[in-house]
Amino acid sequence: MKVGVLDYGVGNLGSVLRAVEELDVSPVLVDRAVDMHQNDCLILPGVGNFVDCARLLAEGGWIDALREEVLGYNRPLLGVCVGMQLLADVGLEGAGPENPEGTPGLGFVPGRVEHLGTLGCSLRLPHVGWNGIMNTAPGDSLFAGIPNGTDFYFVHSYAFVAEHPEDVLATADYGVPVTAAVRRGHVWGTQFHPEKSSKAGFRLLQNFLAGPQC
Repeated sequence: MKVGVLDYGVGNLGSVLRAVEELDVSPVLVDRAVDMHQNDCLILPGVGNFVDCARLLAEGGWIDALREEVLGYNRPLLGVCVGMQLLADVGLEGAGPENPEGTPGLGFVPGRVEHLGTLGCSLRLPHVGWNGIMNTAPGDSLFAGIPNGTDFYFVHSYAFVAEHPEDVLATADYGVPVTAAVRRGHVWGTQFHPEKSSKAGFRLLQNFLAGPQC
């Protein structure tokens, strides 16, 4: 099995690669959009700013290639942190008078990405550290063997607001309910970093890679 970790110009790839290697799977660092097709499943990392990540995807020709792989070839995809946010229709980070409607995402999971403060969170931002999750879709294989209340590691100030509640796999409480994981078809996303979440994160990655989709 070939697991493609997409290198479109953001950092933090080393920890993702090492986590996959720990599962006795050899990841492939994909630094050209045209090489995605050689992999059985894909991991889309993301750190920092939604606008910057979306721009890098566009400049590298990744957007059309990802849509072809995911929508045309049904290639399984796991988005991590900002990589999950990019699955949405639009991100409102950086929205303002010059960009009132926000920045388009990939549109794989209907929804938008909003600032936690806008959603009513009054706690310190960014949300950094360990937080327990509540699985809202117990039948999904991504959280198999992971009990409710298990801690995962979060670093974010923006959160995914799904258009369809059934696309939300798990939530966390940070003053307000926060979408911790989403799924639509063969596309998954986690707001937390599984590669930084100790044994539970490794189990989640193992669940993704062991699923029939990969």
